[in-house]
Amino acid sequence: MRASNHLTGVVNFLTFLLSIPILAGGIWLNSKANSTDCMQFLQWPLIVIGVSLMVVSLAGFAGSCYRNTFLMYLYMWAMFFIIAALIGFVVFAYAVTDKGSGRPVLNRAYLEYNLEDYSGWLEKKVSDPGYWAKLSSCIRDSRVCGKMRRTVHGVPETSDRFFSRKLNPIESGCCKPPTDCGFGYVNETLWGPGGGLVGNSPDCQRWSNDQRQLCYDCDSCKAGVLASLKRSWRKVSVINIIVLILLVIFYVIAYAALRNNKRMDNDESYGETRMTKSHPTAMHF
Repeated sequence: MRASNHLTGVVNFLTFLLSIPILAGGIWLNSKANSTDCMQFLQWPLIVIGVSLMVVSLAGFAGSCYRNTFLMYLYMWAMFFIIAALIGFVVFAYAVTDKGSGRPVLNRAYLEYNLEDYSGWLEKKVSDPGYWAKLSSCIRDSRVCGKMRRTVHGVPETSDRFFSRKLNPIESGCCKPPTDCGFGYVNETLWGPGGGLVGNSPDCQRWSNDQRQLCYDCDSCKAGVLASLKRSWRKVSVINIIVLILLVIFYVIAYAALRNNKRMDNDESYGETRMTKSHPTAMHF
């Protein structure tokens, strides 16, 4: 019995440790939402799962230490629902970020992003005019485009240097015009006539050298946000899958230990009953 309780306690402690990377992943997504992605709801399910797992593991640890059967059963049921929720989150994350990726551009180190490459629930949500107004305002206020400027001895870097940079999806999609528009480079966020034909993409008309406007209303900016979200979610999902596998293993171990405790309790009760029947209390007259 004591060995089973110790094993369950160790499993609960390890479960508590596993809640830390889940919670950290949610906090990291939240920091990304506040700084660049600006999607303010995607991180909260992960934070709730991490906090719930932390609380439940502490309850299970207390139940194993004090042999509290109620806490142990509560722990097992809560763990079941947490594992199910984590599975649902991982499946949802991969489902909504399944499509879309950047396209390589000739003589450019960075990728460019097209909204038509994306589809599904997340693309529809980002493309919703009301929701995009909030997102674009958040991206503008984050000053992500202003932060990408570089100078050499007080002079903006050359076009060759800029074209050799690996821009992140939001920098590529929101802070400059698409390459096929044919605009000429002046600096990172200022582009002039290129001397050739202007592309027929609607984003070419949406681009503005106004630093408060740039390409924040472009489809390429929406695609950049989707690509950034996909990159962030995939990183977190890899950690979640590893944690999920370990949680399932720990759950099976805890379940087996609980069953063993229950069997041993039944055996002890059965043994006490037999001893009582074999040595009945003497009757005094």
